[in-house]
Amino acid sequence: MSRKKFTTIDAADRLMRSMEVAINNMIDEVKKPVDPEITGSARKAELTSIKQTATDCKELIVERQRLEQ
Repeated sequence: MSRKKFTTIDAADRLMRSMEVAINNMIDEVKKPVDPEITGSARKAELTSIKQTATDCKELIVERQRLEQ
């Protein structure tokens, strides 16, 4: 059984496809509404988590754009 030779072009392509999936998953997480039942510190933690996910997503988009170029 022969294995396909590793190339950085193929690895970059696989990474870009994986990043696309991750970005879409992050966007879906950010779109989810905050549970109206939670209040106080739990609500603040949820909002902080959403903000962090949005920031991480933005950074991943920038990195993917760099990889595309």
